Amino acid sequence: MIIVMRRGASPEQVETVRQKIISQGFKAHLSQGEEQTLLGVIGDERRLSAGVFEILPGVEKILPILKPFKLASRDFRPSDSVIQVGEGKGTEKVGAKALALMAGPCAVESYEQTRAIAEAVKACGVRILRGGAYKPRTSPYAFQGLGAAGLEILSAVSRELDLRIVTEVLTPSDVALVSRHADLLQVGARNMQNFSLLAELGKAKKPVLLKRGMMSTLEELLLSAEYVLSSGNPNVILCERGIRTFERATRNTLDLSAVPLLKKLSHLPVIVDPSHSTGIKDLVGPMSLAAVAAGADGLLIDVHHLPAEALCDGAQALLPSDFADLVGGIKGVAMAVGRTL
Repeated sequence: MIIVMRRGASPEQVETVRQKIISQGFKAHLSQGEEQTLLGVIGDERRLSAGVFEILPGVEKILPILKPFKLASRDFRPSDSVIQVGEGKGTEKVGAKALALMAGPCAVESYEQTRAIAEAVKACGVRILRGGAYKPRTSPYAFQGLGAAGLEILSAVSRELDLRIVTEVLTPSDVALVSRHADLLQVGARNMQNFSLLAELGKAKKPVLLKRGMMSTLEELLLSAEYVLSSGNPNVILCERGIRTFERATRNTLDLSAVPLLKKLSHLPVIVDPSHSTGIKDLVGPMSLAAVAAGADGLLIDVHHLPAEALCDGAQALLPSDFADLVGGIKGVAMAVGRTL
């Protein structure tokens, strides 16, 4: 349920409605725009009558939200959300007219490796460095990441090169630690429905990058986002990274139709990971260009200066020179669809 306040409703009237929502045993989510003030009623609305709020001063109308995801829905917020990554002068925006490029190694292997790749992608205009300190792997014998030491490396490179950091968090107990080092907290495909992790991220002050599960529907993705939003964190970025189908020629099947559909259903920004979706470096370029054409708000791309020696997913990593060439192509497509870099 959405409670739409009249234009010019006083702060006292808004607060009265908010307190009424809480007194009925629900959570109240306030959204204040230039034109309208909305209050979302979060909870099982079946036991709630709209008449409780219709009589309150300042209330214009009550709108039901029929979709199971409430706060993520366009019904709740018609305009696009723009998520700020970082603070102060180093803030980067995801969901604005300018596309957000996030690039770097799949896994942090050493300071020297991370610094070299970070310098290369920054020279191409990247302002958000990706790098995995914790790596959930299918095989228990595969490289699992450097953990806390990897976070320290990311922090050092971030300070030295003035880059924002996106890295994955695996467990609720790691949220505080990763938050101290990262500007954007990534939830991987395997953890998309780790609801205790999502709820903990809802209490965090850092924005969340939520990847679609490899066997998840778009509704399930948006309901996972709802866990974060309803727990108090409004800053969620959705990521399409491919789903598992019967096709075995690629690692996953990149569902680019998800991009415009998610943007129709939700106000949250949507980015695409062409590296993990395809698993093949020769496909990263074409899929990146297609993603931008489909309306993606950004890209998450693996780059490695020595792919043959990479400890994680070297087959999908672009050389810095190939990445530089790709950025030129992305600029062209972005211009054609009314976006910039």
